[in-house]
Amino acid sequence: MTTPTPRRFPLLGKTVAIAAVFIAVTLALQAVSGIVAERESRLREAERSVAASLAASQTLVGPMLLRECTEQWETTQGEGKERKVVTEVSRWYLSESPKTLDVTAAATLEPRYRGIFKVNGYVLKARLAATWADGSGLAAQGRHPGALLSCDAPVLYVALGDSRGVRSAQVRIDGASAPVLPGTRHAAHRNGFHVDVAESWAGAQKPMSADITLELVGTGGLDIAPVGEATQVSLESDWPHPSFTGRFLPVERVVTADGFSATWKLNALATTAPAEASLGVAACGTEYVDELTPKSARSGRCLETFGVDFIDPVSPYTLSDRATKYGLLFIALTFVGVGAVEVMRRVRVHPIQYLMVGAALSIFFLLLVSLSEHVAFGVAYSAASAACTLLITFYGMFVLGGARAGALFGVGIAALFGALYLLLQLEQTALLIGSVMLFGVLAAVMIATRRVDWYALFASMRSDRREPSAVPGVPVADAGAVA
Repeated sequence: MTTPTPRRFPLLGKTVAIAAVFIAVTLALQAVSGIVAERESRLREAERSVAASLAASQTLVGPMLLRECTEQWETTQGEGKERKVVTEVSRWYLSESPKTLDVTAAATLEPRYRGIFKVNGYVLKARLAATWADGSGLAAQGRHPGALLSCDAPVLYVALGDSRGVRSAQVRIDGASAPVLPGTRHAAHRNGFHVDVAESWAGAQKPMSADITLELVGTGGLDIAPVGEATQVSLESDWPHPSFTGRFLPVERVVTADGFSATWKLNALATTAPAEASLGVAACGTEYVDELTPKSARSGRCLETFGVDFIDPVSPYTLSDRATKYGLLFIALTFVGVGAVEVMRRVRVHPIQYLMVGAALSIFFLLLVSLSEHVAFGVAYSAASAACTLLITFYGMFVLGGARAGALFGVGIAALFGALYLLLQLEQTALLIGSVMLFGVLAAVMIATRRVDWYALFASMRSDRREPSAVPGVPVADAGAVA
């Protein structure tokens, strides 16, 4: 039998092979990332489906007073025989925001499901108390001498993001119950309801109060426009993970494991919402104007709002996506550990064995995203990491030539899984912890190999063609093939 000629660069072929394995594992992780993105898009589809069938995110604007006026006048156009009298018509809104607005609301979460996907819906029970000093803001004045001026009776309206969510609404004006009618009568606010106000109050020098009781269904979030010159909103809910949004944060808030409570206090000095609501500016996301809206309100502005989103703080798909992004680092550290064992214990590990370990680590991320759709993320992570750790530990006993070495390798894999979970939970300090972990691994490798004579090691690898110790279960004659 011919003795094989020692290779001059014995590590070159293996390095190329391991690099190819790493690329293959990278492609596998990208495929898993694609699956995570696809599943998350399915969740968004479920949210849109529930919103289309139930009600979308709600935006509450009002109550506001509104009056539509029409003016007709005659003008003369042309000269001589072409001279003619033309009747011109002008229409506009008169609107007035409340002097004070006090909102007391409670939101109860009612999750809805589309298959395995959960969508956070809520039921809002709110009381809106508003007052106006007088009706001077609705007093109509002609804009052309001799014109014929006519105005509709004023109405009080409340605009909503999605009127399908209204379960019940009761309105009392100055203590008297008023029939609630659909629509707002305002072109910039197409969804909502209104009640008629006595025409005699327009221009009257007397105050008016309105008390509104509302039960409203929505999904995702709730926004409120502070249209009062002095606005106070108190909101409580059984949702323990509020995400406060909009232009203003609450001045007071209490968040516990059982829910939250928050209070906003605003005035006309801090927000432009009262003035812009009177001009007909629509709430953000519902912009729509017609010819009755002044040009100053058609500049693309929208009403300032504040509110809260009832969303999961970190969804399983977000955590799975973040875990996958750490996957390359995770696998690279594992390969570094295997390489260090090769050098320190003089055990030869075949590139195919690297591939097997990399494949097991890649499947961990697929297990994680699939299990997290059915159980809590922590449970899914524990189950997937335990399964992969046991598999790699068992395989390592044969690859590294002993139960003790395999067990130590499994402990290292378990430590990496623990570090990865810590990175996922501590989002704000993930970079710091990741950097410290990388430094620790590098320091450990440098310390472990500080006495290695690399020139002598490579020289012995070129000259020493002895086969490694027999792998358990494999004849000595075939050990070199396994290595």
